[in-house]
Amino acid sequence: MNKDLPEIIKSYEDYLNIIQEKASSTVYCYIVDIMLLINYLKTKDKYQNLEIDKSFIELIELQDLYGFLSYVKNERNNSSFARARKIASIKSFFKYCETKLKIINNNPCRELEVPKKPNKQINYLNLDESKRLLKDIVGRNKKRDLAILTLFLNCGLRLSELCNIRFKDIREDTLVVRGKGNKDRTIYLNEMCLRAIEDYMEERKHIKHSYLFVSERKNQLCKRQVQYIVQKNISSTGLDVSKYTTHKLRHTAATLLYKHSNVDIRTIQTILGHKNISTTTIYTHVDNEEVRNAIRSNPLNKMQL
Repeated sequence: MNKDLPEIIKSYEDYLNIIQEKASSTVYCYIVDIMLLINYLKTKDKYQNLEIDKSFIELIELQDLYGFLSYVKNERNNSSFARARKIASIKSFFKYCETKLKIINNNPCRELEVPKKPNKQINYLNLDESKRLLKDIVGRNKKRDLAILTLFLNCGLRLSELCNIRFKDIREDTLVVRGKGNKDRTIYLNEMCLRAIEDYMEERKHIKHSYLFVSERKNQLCKRQVQYIVQKNISSTGLDVSKYTTHKLRHTAATLLYKHSNVDIRTIQTILGHKNISTTTIYTHVDNEEVRNAIRSNPLNKMQL
């Protein structure tokens, strides 16, 4: 992407890559967001004939940013989550211009608010559904697919983390994965995970490949293939496949730990690799039956009126 960008955006991209060492996917999203903002501004008379340089950036005001957010909401149907991400990208860029390049004195993002995100219902498999999913593996590669589902449900891995597991990442009862922001974290494997990996490794011992999970063509499994494996097995259990993705298995792992294993929220934060504890607290939800039972347990419930 770098060669087609204005110089000031190139320097920002280099800063994200080299200094901040952001994941390539994060850098890509940030640059796409900034270029979308610039292309929007170029449609306005104020910016139409200007080069994208220091003078262009200096002209940008808070009202321009509000106009852009209105545009992506109304013209591009961006949700509050998508708009919040764009604001994060824009704030990062203007902070770079202000504190690193020192080309602006008045940062228009200082008063820019993040849209309120609606509380989303977290879908997850309950304990019985999780057991059923692991018990009834379908397809020709049952040992491989069981190992995949076992790691998702026990370790709460992200999809990219699972796809990128290499043999060298597994040592005795530990697995090192590279998470968001290119940060490594160590995950401890329980007996079920170790057994599932061992059985699969025995089956594929003649395949020479550095990645753990491979296809029938002996290539590294890609994200789409893993998603298909998960959806195929969820569908076979009779569950609504539209509600459950690989990320919902991550939700499930965290929820099962919290509800059934009495694991505290800080430990779950470490297991999942969350930077902020606020991200982890979404897994502390209680289901409707627990709410119902809590109300029924009120001592006043048995009072005769």
